[in-house]
Amino acid sequence: MRRIAIITDDPGWHGKQLCQAFAERSFHADYLSLTDCRIQVDGQLPIHLPGFEQNLPDAVFVRGVPGGSLEEVVFYLDVLHALKVLGVPVYNDGQAIERSVDKAMTSFLLHNAGISTPKTWVLRDREQALAICRQELLAGHYLISKPLFGSQGEGIRRIEKSTDLLWLTSSHGIYYLQRFIECEGAGFSDKRVFVINGKAVAAMRRRGISWLNNVARGASCERIDLSADVAELAIKAVAALSMDYAGVDIIKDRHGKLTVIEVNSVPAWKGLQSVCGIDIASCLVEDLIMRHVSNIKAVA
Repeated sequence: MRRIAIITDDPGWHGKQLCQAFAERSFHADYLSLTDCRIQVDGQLPIHLPGFEQNLPDAVFVRGVPGGSLEEVVFYLDVLHALKVLGVPVYNDGQAIERSVDKAMTSFLLHNAGISTPKTWVLRDREQALAICRQELLAGHYLISKPLFGSQGEGIRRIEKSTDLLWLTSSHGIYYLQRFIECEGAGFSDKRVFVINGKAVAAMRRRGISWLNNVARGASCERIDLSADVAELAIKAVAALSMDYAGVDIIKDRHGKLTVIEVNSVPAWKGLQSVCGIDIASCLVEDLIMRHVSNIKAVA
């Protein structure tokens, strides 16, 4: 039977969904942590994956990349890069993960592609960071301070007044500041669009209990009809970062303008699937197999 490695440290519901989808297509999936892998140049295979000592997997599905020091993260990405060099399809690959996990590069690539994204400053100098914050506050704008690497709203703060600058801290020496976008209508909300192979397959509205709209932070999910302009913007954002699939967060401001606020290369989809009625795992697995491993004959 053909074998797939699912890269994750916390399989949970998403891991089970993927395993089931692979099994329905005659693939056996094994969970694998990048923390257990190693690069070795003294054996038959130059990379060691537990459970794949004799033969590398037919493909790798990246469900999550562990955090850690810069050296650790670089090593994890090295493993993904090495697998691709060895001819193993990696979905999303290491370069896509790099582009999206680094918020500075995401902002740069979106802007460079002509895609609307919030005004952003990434810099090293604290005094310059404080000056930018004061300038934005004087102009009547809130700011968001984010860690350069992170997800699910961890470490994000909103700067609303001058006293908030007292706790402004860097993320390992780097300040990432972004103008806060106020959404249209009452309360706090944005749209999450799931894009697979250049097609927007599902969307939902996330309504936050605060200005953070992450489901992990208590936001509720609502099914929405996917309009052509929102779908087109999400597809362009994913293309700008060269991803197989992604979750794109889009906000419509009080002037009716659509803006991409984040592109996630390892998006969760439990909340989305609960309201859209689409088997997201099946769509992902089908795309991976058809585009990257369809040349391998099925083994019943």
